[in-house]
Amino acid sequence: MKEAEMTVPHLFMCPISLDLIKDPVTLCTGQTYDRSSIEKWLAAGNLTCPVTMQKLQDPSMIPNNTVRHLIDQWLQIGPQFDPFYLSKNDYLASLKKILETGEASLESKCQTLQKIQALTEESQSGNSCLLQLGFLPLLLELLFGKVESKLSEECVKFAGQALSCVLRLLSLGEYKCLNMLKEESKLQSFQVLFDQGTSKIKGSLCQIIEAISSSSETRELCAKLGKNSKLLKGLIHLVHQTYGASDSGIEAISALCCLESNRENLVQEGGINGLLTYIYDAQGHERNLAPIAMATIELLLGLESAKEALINNPNGIKALIKMVFRVSDHQGSESAIRSLMIICTDSLQAREEAIGAGVLTQLLLLLQSQCSGRTKTKARTLLKLLGSKWDEEPKHL
Repeated sequence: MKEAEMTVPHLFMCPISLDLIKDPVTLCTGQTYDRSSIEKWLAAGNLTCPVTMQKLQDPSMIPNNTVRHLIDQWLQIGPQFDPFYLSKNDYLASLKKILETGEASLESKCQTLQKIQALTEESQSGNSCLLQLGFLPLLLELLFGKVESKLSEECVKFAGQALSCVLRLLSLGEYKCLNMLKEESKLQSFQVLFDQGTSKIKGSLCQIIEAISSSSETRELCAKLGKNSKLLKGLIHLVHQTYGASDSGIEAISALCCLESNRENLVQEGGINGLLTYIYDAQGHERNLAPIAMATIELLLGLESAKEALINNPNGIKALIKMVFRVSDHQGSESAIRSLMIICTDSLQAREEAIGAGVLTQLLLLLQSQCSGRTKTKARTLLKLLGSKWDEEPKHL
């Protein structure tokens, strides 16, 4: 980035010229100047330090390589580089060294991660600095570089802290380094952590899956995850759980569906049944991602195997009908109606089951609600398909 386009941080400004320091040198007083500016000052017969006005006992100038390095970083990163972190550069380097050394204990590394975690929570610009200093690939290597068949309590604690830092750094969009998971051993470590980790760790790993699925740079890895039967089963099992991690599972499954090749595998591993269970068991606001689950089902219904799985599920049609009209909101209604149309168009059994489960009442309630005109049009189309005489919006039930 061009220097003229940025405001020069105070620490990078020569106290004499008030311009960016080009060649930083430090006097015996500890003050740093641009070499050309301080040479002119001394050549003019001045024997003092311009900032402190102390008499120079030794007029020699020492190159300040630390400041030079920081200025180079600032020029590369641009405005995101936070001057607050300049004073912490040595501190960050010492933290990184602790994580890199094999001699440091896991307890020491956990304590180090706590400090890094605190830094990631301070500001987005701080995360940019950590990213520039190479913390993201280091943390990923620490998480997935070594395969453990059984994780200790301390390992789980470390993983939780490391994942928290990784997710904050990934929020800047640097997904390419996740391609390390294409290595079989690292993907195996990912799986072990998913199997043995806490609910929070499982949720964090689901977020990493989302990140992988969202980037063209990790498309090949996304396809590899979609072929991992054990991982897909783990995600579907997560959806069946009643606490917050089930929402993370829904988002990860939905993200993986970005690739058509992953959809068939998800259906084969029981994805339709998992999504239907999530919707059918949803109560009030406890499961806010029911609309996402519904949209994912609609996408999967492009496959014959998905249609068959839904029809064969005892609560399949009922789950879709439940999404047609929800008192709290209408999110997912249109997707539920489209899904019912896909299923009912070719299946008399599905039409009869839907009518028996009360779909007509739900559609009529929807027509009297404040939902969008497009959703009402879909509802009327479905009513006609089901052979109902209520093909116009009723005034009263």
